[in-house]
Formats: sequence, structure tokens, C-alpha cells
Amino acid sequence: MDIDQAKTFLAIAAHGSFLEAAKRLHVTQSTVSARIQNLESELGTRLFTRNRAGASLTPPGQRFLQHAKTLVLTVEQARYDVGLPNRFRASIRIGGRIALWDDFLPHWVGWMRERAPDVSISSEIGFEDDLMRRLIEGTLDIGVMYTPSHAPGLIVEHLFDETLVMVSTRPDTRWPGEDYVYVEWGPGFYAKHRENYPDLERPPQVVNIGWLGVQLILANGGSCFLPIRMARALIQAGRLFQVTEAPEFPHPAYMVFPRKADSEVLQQAVEGLRELGREEKARA
Repeated sequence: MDIDQAKTFLAIAAHGSFLEAAKRLHVTQSTVSARIQNLESELGTRLFTRNRAGASLTPPGQRFLQHAKTLVLTVEQARYDVGLPNRFRASIRIGGRIALWDDFLPHWVGWMRERAPDVSISSEIGFEDDLMRRLIEGTLDIGVMYTPSHAPGLIVEHLFDETLVMVSTRPDTRWPGEDYVYVEWGPGFYAKHRENYPDLERPPQVVNIGWLGVQLILANGGSCFLPIRMARALIQAGRLFQVTEAPEFPHPAYMVFPRKADSEVLQQAVEGLRELGREEKARA
């Protein structure tokens, strides 16, 4: 049994498809099939039932799931820890959406550095699909995101609600105009946006992250929806103006971490995020 077999098993279990697992792992479907065949041969049992709907775990496959996660986590943690200088007793890896790295997660890093200076922190930016894949594989300890998916062995916990507000470079903006930048904040935002602006045609500018929307309107003028948490400093500086007549949309933020969070460092990290999440709720 090797690490690639375990990662392939976890990818199929997460996505219910050999084809989707191949795409996620950037290998051919025949490679995925060969890895699983070899793994099943080594274990002496079938791990998946395949049909037109995809692939589902057999009872032995369900029992092997936690072992595969433990194997991947142990190997990846060993690779990381072996390279740690002696002054660090442990390490933790956190990933989050770029909007959450604006103010919120940097404060968490400061919180951890103050309370656990002997812990090495690896910080990353990512989208939900990539963050969830890394969490499932065990190569990420905590993911902070807006639209998590549920997976066996992972806890999804609400942290706080962002408030998405429309901001503009002009104080007289009342409605999304030709210079409006639509930010893809997820399916929930899309539905509420469509409900409030049913006659709005597809905007000429669409971006997939709030940070890019900010850069475009600051450079060229215009408006977009942003978390008030991100926009507050720019509003106070007079560079952006809140469109008070526009609707405001709640946008929940979550953290995702392993259900078996038996590491003292991981428990401390999770508690730090909870504490900062409570502070964000109090600010709202």
C-alpha cells in the first residue's frame, strides 16, 4: 500500500466518481482504476461498488476510510515536521478564501503567534474545492471558507456572518450601472442578487473574488458587493462609498477541520478561530 493509492481512494470516496477523482488528481482514469485494483488486491476485498450513478463505498471501504485518512495525514505530517527547526514543537496548516485573509485570518495568525510561538504556521489561499480536497486528503488542518461541502470525518462549524454591501467609487450611485462589477460570492448570493435585481442583464464585468472586484473599481471606477468588513477602511478613507439604498446580504463563513481533532495545537487553533468569530459577531 502506498500514499498514492490512499489519496486516490479518498478522492473517489469524496466525489463518488473514478472520473472526477482522476480530474482532481491530474491523472488518467486508467491510472485511478489500476491504483484501486492494486489496493483492493492488497486488502483482499472490494472497496467500491460501481454503477451508472458513480462509485460508492462498500462496508469494507467505509471501514478503511479512516485508515486511509490517517495514513495520508501521517505521511504528510512527517514530511513537514522532519523539516522543522528544533525550536518548533509542532506545525499547523490553514487555508482560506482570499477575502477571509483580509483582516480576519491575519488576526488569527497573530493570536496563535502570541499564544503558541513555538508552533510553525503554514498559511495558504484557496477556493472551496481545493480546500475541501486538501482537508479530505489530510494535507490541510483547517479550512476557512464560505460554501463548504460535507465529507465523512470533517466538522463544518459556522464562525460568523459577513454582510455583503454595495460600494461605489461615486457617492451618488443608486443602482448597478454599466461600470458594475459582479463578484461571484456563491450560489446563495446569486439567488438573492437575482431576486433583488431581476431585470439586471449580465454585467460587463464578472470576477470570482472580492479582492479583484476592489482592484477594478478603484482603478477604473464602478461598484460591486463586498463584505463590509473588507470595505470599512476604504469607506472611512473616502475611497469608496456605501450605497445605502442597495440591499444587504448575509454571507456565512465557516471553518472545517477533522472530527478527530485530538492534537492540542489543532484544538487551540480552532478555539482561536471561535474566539475571533465571536468578536466578528459582536461587531456586526
